[in-house]
Amino acid sequence: MSATSRPFHTLLVANRGEIAVRIMQTARRLGLATVAVYSEADRQSPHVAFADRAVCIGAAAPRESYLNVSAIIEAARSSGADAIHPGYGFLAENAAFAEAVTAAGLVFVGPPAEAIRAMGNKAEAKRLMLAADMPCVPGYQGASQDDATLLAQSESIGFPLMVKAAAGGGGRGMRLVRDAAALPAALTSARSEAAAAFGSDELILERAVIAPRHVEIQVFADTHGNVIHLGERDCSVQRRHQKVIEEAPSPAVGPALRGRMGEAAVRAAKAIGYVGAGTMEFLLDADGNFYFMEMNTRLQVEHAVTEAITGFDLVEWQLRVAAGEPLPVTQDQVKLNGHAIEVRLTAEDVPAGFLPQGGPLLRWRPPGAGRDVRVDHALEEGGTIPTHYDSMVAKLVAHGADREEARRKLLRAVEDCVLLGVPTNQGFLAACLAHAAFAGNDVHTGFVDAHMQAALQVAVPPQHVAATAALAASGMLSSKGKPASLARAASSIVLNSAGKAWQITLWVTTDGWRACLRERGEEQPQVECTLRVLRANGTNGTALVECDGVVYPLVFAADKHVLHLFQSGHAWQFELHDPRRRRDAGDADGALQAPLTARIVAVNVTEGERVEAGQALVVLEAMKMEHTIVAPFAGVVVELPARAGGQASAGSLLARVEADAVAKEQA
Repeated sequence: MSATSRPFHTLLVANRGEIAVRIMQTARRLGLATVAVYSEADRQSPHVAFADRAVCIGAAAPRESYLNVSAIIEAARSSGADAIHPGYGFLAENAAFAEAVTAAGLVFVGPPAEAIRAMGNKAEAKRLMLAADMPCVPGYQGASQDDATLLAQSESIGFPLMVKAAAGGGGRGMRLVRDAAALPAALTSARSEAAAAFGSDELILERAVIAPRHVEIQVFADTHGNVIHLGERDCSVQRRHQKVIEEAPSPAVGPALRGRMGEAAVRAAKAIGYVGAGTMEFLLDADGNFYFMEMNTRLQVEHAVTEAITGFDLVEWQLRVAAGEPLPVTQDQVKLNGHAIEVRLTAEDVPAGFLPQGGPLLRWRPPGAGRDVRVDHALEEGGTIPTHYDSMVAKLVAHGADREEARRKLLRAVEDCVLLGVPTNQGFLAACLAHAAFAGNDVHTGFVDAHMQAALQVAVPPQHVAATAALAASGMLSSKGKPASLARAASSIVLNSAGKAWQITLWVTTDGWRACLRERGEEQPQVECTLRVLRANGTNGTALVECDGVVYPLVFAADKHVLHLFQSGHAWQFELHDPRRRRDAGDADGALQAPLTARIVAVNVTEGERVEAGQALVVLEAMKMEHTIVAPFAGVVVELPARAGGQASAGSLLARVEADAVAKEQA
């Protein structure tokens, strides 16, 4: 490939959120002007304010904005941009987009369209890698996609096996199938999710490698024929095949294995004429055998851990390579320093199955400067987390001399990070980092299933948190918390949290309060504690509360009838009890409500139809994931407001099922 000098001066970032800000930070340092694009839902987003100028490219739905190629090209023309960086997600691995950028006379900061196209389809990528002598998992990646062919191929591959979307990644369209009986349903659901996420329902089959590590190699290539690798990252802690924690280097990879994997990755990149940043992803078994899975032809979310241990700015390298410059180092100049670990902070309801969430951002306090961590985000207190895009809202990265130092730093930083307004996976992340198996390097892709089931359950707030919530609900944390501001008579309040109703009675004492807590409907003896408010600031929502002689700093905020309280690394939600509202509404009376704001992808039943318990009624899609609403019991669909193609707000009624005579008789 001939080297071509393509200097540019103004960079448009065709993405949003934290990655848009991160790219613009480097561009600004290099003296480039920056242009942001935004949807109507992102008009107030920090990435818009961070850029030198910004252009609106359409409505909130990604297909009308961040996936709208013509709108992005026109935004570049109107803003004077002469280069486009796609970030990750959206159009980052879209060959047609890369071609459109080049055809418009602009510099595409990424690999050639031919390389994107070659590696963008898992089936074609696997065929190319086999030709390049890359170790691959046995499977089927043929053109015939009918069920009969896939069922026949599965018998020769053997079970358990993986069904994967040929056109995508991120765990979407991926299913683990343990036996032949489960394969037809897995094919149907994988096709549906793949078509919605990637516009293609093509699938491949692979033999499942049980309890492997997910290890990837960062490669970089320039237009002068130079290709190197920057070591590996371990991305084994996952849920629903999506990465949760990433680290570099992998604790399971030594110098010899790193050399073999790196050489294979570089050889493959050269075989497809690759340019720019790319990642070869592998499964690594317990015997040190590695198998190619896919190549991501873009910058990865987890690139920050590689930057931490190499000292290189990978976005700077992308920009320089796109301008025609050679790589700044050779392979023997790449040195790995210490250890780095990253977690992905997501707006998700973990106990509800990691359901994506959106809503107001009432409080945002990233870890303090003394925590020695990198925080990549585009959050602003008082803003909103939209439901139209990926649920990841921030990344926290810690670097240490060794793995244990990095782990300790990151755990403390996660516990120090405050995000109130929507549920997040913060407590789950802290539990993962603190778990003895993670600390002891007992990690594989089944880590969450093997070790973290308790962390997936609804957590009940401790008594001092519930008592403090009662103080906040009574207005005692919005001022300086003086006892005189509360009536001398006992004051009682009911708060709902974690599926439980707490009745909390407060009495004023000479220097604070006495709180009595009882779970409503339970015969358990009540719990009492003594509270003092040492400091409180209602404006910024901070307080220092002493409970039975122990002092706790906390952050709080209120939104409508919900009180949000952060304490000791956990965010708790307390709903003010309203006796007019039925607490058993929902599944108990067959009313099925949307668990989140989402698009209604499919309605599988009609009003008046009889259904069985567990039958899929409505399919929702939000933040790139599908969510199926099922019948809570057998009966008849008596109400069906849901309409395919429509929008459902969180809490809105989708369907109502009533038990019929047959169901009642069976019960």
